Amino acid sequence: MLVSTKEIEVRYAETDQMGVVYHANYLVWMEVGRTKLIQDLGFNYAEMEKDGIISPVLDIQISYKKPLRYGEIAYVHTWIEEYDGLRVTYGYEIFTNDRELAITATSKHVCVKKENFRPISVRKLYPDWHHAYEKAKKQQFI
Repeated sequence: MLVSTKEIEVRYAETDQMGVVYHANYLVWMEVGRTKLIQDLGFNYAEMEKDGIISPVLDIQISYKKPLRYGEIAYVHTWIEEYDGLRVTYGYEIFTNDRELAITATSKHVCVKKENFRPISVRKLYPDWHHAYEKAKKQQFI
């Protein structure tokens, strides 16, 4: 499977009163990871949005293992966990400076028409994306 990596410097504003990254910021970093993966596949999500297609979240699962702190680097690894031509589940691991596992997570998405939220078939409307997602599940890349 293709695994995309994105480095993110932890900013002070992303930490809480305890001096660790506030839990919801990991969701933002997951989005950054998804965007990087899509770019690594040769696509641009903003182009799909111009066509009136959006990709809302259906489900998120996240497990916090180790905190990150201001000034550290978060290493976001993202891949396609499952894909069926309609729905996609992305997998994530975020690591600390010391390459220790900070979180594991998945997010499930579906592409829909923006005006009515009716699901679309990526396989039919975006065959290039479909083939790239199918291929990404099978190849190794870091």
